[in-house]
Amino acid sequence: MLLGATAGTGALLIGWTALPQRSRVGLASLMKPGERDIALNGWIKILPDGSVVLAMPRSEMGQGVHTALPQLAAEELDVPLTAVRIEQAGWDAVYGNVAMLVSGLPFHPREEEREDGFGRAKAGRWVVSKVARELGINATGGSSSIADAWDVVRVAAATARASLVGAASLQWRLPVEELRTTEGVVSHPSGRSATYGELAKAASATPPGTVQLKERKDWRVIGRPAPRLDVPQKVDGSARFGIDVRLPGLRYAVLRMAPALGGAPGRIDATAAMAMPGVERLVQLPAYAGSTAGFAVVARSYWQALQAVQAVRVDWSRPAGAPMDSQEILRHLEAAVRSEEGYTFHREGDPEQVAGGGRTIEAWYSAPYLAHATLEPMNATARVRDGRVEVWAPTQVPQMCRNVAARVAGVPVDHVEVHVTLLGGGFGRRLEVDYVAQAVRVAMDMGGVPVQLIWPREEDATHDFYRPAQVARLRAVVGQGGEAAALHIKSAGDAISPRWMERGLSLSGPVDLPDKTASEGLFDQPYGFEHQRIEHVFMRSGVPVGFWRSVGHSHNAFFMECFIDELAADLRQDPVAFRRTLLRRSRRHRAVLDTVVERSGWGVRPLPPGRARGLALHESFGSVVAQVAEVSLEGGRPRVHQVVCAIDCGTVINPEIVAQQMEGSVVYALAAALHGRTDIRGSVVQQRNFPDQAVLTLAAAPHVETWIVPSERPPSGVGEPGVPPLAPAVANALFALTGVRQRSLPFAS
Repeated sequence: MLLGATAGTGALLIGWTALPQRSRVGLASLMKPGERDIALNGWIKILPDGSVVLAMPRSEMGQGVHTALPQLAAEELDVPLTAVRIEQAGWDAVYGNVAMLVSGLPFHPREEEREDGFGRAKAGRWVVSKVARELGINATGGSSSIADAWDVVRVAAATARASLVGAASLQWRLPVEELRTTEGVVSHPSGRSATYGELAKAASATPPGTVQLKERKDWRVIGRPAPRLDVPQKVDGSARFGIDVRLPGLRYAVLRMAPALGGAPGRIDATAAMAMPGVERLVQLPAYAGSTAGFAVVARSYWQALQAVQAVRVDWSRPAGAPMDSQEILRHLEAAVRSEEGYTFHREGDPEQVAGGGRTIEAWYSAPYLAHATLEPMNATARVRDGRVEVWAPTQVPQMCRNVAARVAGVPVDHVEVHVTLLGGGFGRRLEVDYVAQAVRVAMDMGGVPVQLIWPREEDATHDFYRPAQVARLRAVVGQGGEAAALHIKSAGDAISPRWMERGLSLSGPVDLPDKTASEGLFDQPYGFEHQRIEHVFMRSGVPVGFWRSVGHSHNAFFMECFIDELAADLRQDPVAFRRTLLRRSRRHRAVLDTVVERSGWGVRPLPPGRARGLALHESFGSVVAQVAEVSLEGGRPRVHQVVCAIDCGTVINPEIVAQQMEGSVVYALAAALHGRTDIRGSVVQQRNFPDQAVLTLAAAPHVETWIVPSERPPSGVGEPGVPPLAPAVANALFALTGVRQRSLPFAS
């Protein structure tokens, strides 16, 4: 791919033959011309009325991608945002998420900053980018949707616009330079004009020539607030989530899995269940894609299936080996930190030598297993007939759904069709495909009748792929001059990425590789300790683990930012002043810190009696977020009244979406910080529903302010970066309020 930047303007010039493969015509089944629509490339179609259809490669789970990506297309096509609609793309490799895979490389930011030319980190990113393009894995995760689409969608839209202008130029015999586009119309000063709909057919056969992206000063859509396009349907109830799918003759299935993780059903007595009204059959379910084995009952309604599945009498067999116990696992993790050698993710200087000449400050932190608790229960609808499989699923990984459906049904993968619905919360849980495999297996017994499999909340809570439990020991050495001279962090916990690859890719054997998610937020923290070593001990507890919103950052930020406050207190420095000193090499982080300090009134605006402020700063998914939490105690429990957020997420597409994501992140993270934990005893998860692991109520939700730090960097993540700083900000406020350190999550347990 050859990208030439116009000198002095920053404009991007891309010839048709040099377009990224993901933007070319004919590579995506979604964009093949229909009777009424004209495909101008792999992403853009034009309808007769001049409206635009954008191929939507990412799943909408509340993060606003169904609005932000159309904003990119509307900008470069010069059409109103209301003129752009989407068609959900499926599994085509042309829509693969390159940015998500590249972001998983474990390179330290300063390693890339120091490199001249084509160094190790740059080479690694280039190679993985090439591989990612070949694999074409269509996934929504890692807060990467905008980052991945930033160039591709704009180039595709600009290319379509160039073809439309070129078609008008040929028809009117007028120079391209004299033509203008406004509101979906190509015009000339002479008075000649035509709508995109009128030019589309000719444009489909017109090479675009030189394609130039708009300069930032000419943007009219990007960077401006715009109403979410998906809100009206969600308000009037017409939006279709996975659980809303309704097909002719639809049956409902409710599953029940072995209570113990890794267990299986033994003798099953379904006599009473099969005699109940509406019940049609019982289907046994093996352990698919990392799930626990069990069975499902099929009936004419969900309620009938739920009542029947509970009436089945089962002798459950327990998994082989010693039963899992979460408290025992935490003890093993602590022992591993003390005695086992870890994988070193980052090292600077010689922290061991410095440790001999100064005072050591040490603290231990821990975080429990944690479930996702998506509000839409896990569900999928499947129909198997005539050797073909059709699946409707709220999924973050349509390709993996397609592959697992083909394996379960024993059909070629091109005999599987996957329809991606809206997601009622993803948070990483719907990066798994276990529920899709189960739905297909049930549908195989239904003789072509479609079936919707729904997990009861109790199955969801007790058979999740949990955020790993983690233990960390943080040590700092204070030099003779009272400065923080060295930092040594050693953590232990399960690796997520290898286990996810084993489940989702159906590899023949175990995967053992260093997993960045285990140490992210620790090894790549921005603080300028001259000597530092960050390492992690990888464990295999047997507990099914998966990606949880913000992944390793969700607990590593808690460890790091609380420890930074501990150091500041030990050195009798203000937490803000101490951070500014350590951030002397990072102007970007200091700018975010200064913004949140100013907007929160830190050290200036007095608080009511019985309240305190706490601060945390963290970078994740390419974005820097700082938060100040205002906290009190009510009945001995923490109450968070206000959270002020500052964020640098690069170029902003829609500032309202950024604010909404910060608000949602604060609410989600606060529920986890106060109540979130998953306890396992005898291999059985103890928390079974929301009364056992409370979500945040409206009455307990704090007021959230969001301040965006201007930036001209490419866009970075927004959906997850607001989660990590919340827990440490609250913990640091609680210390200011009570003098007691919070070194384990959750706080109110």
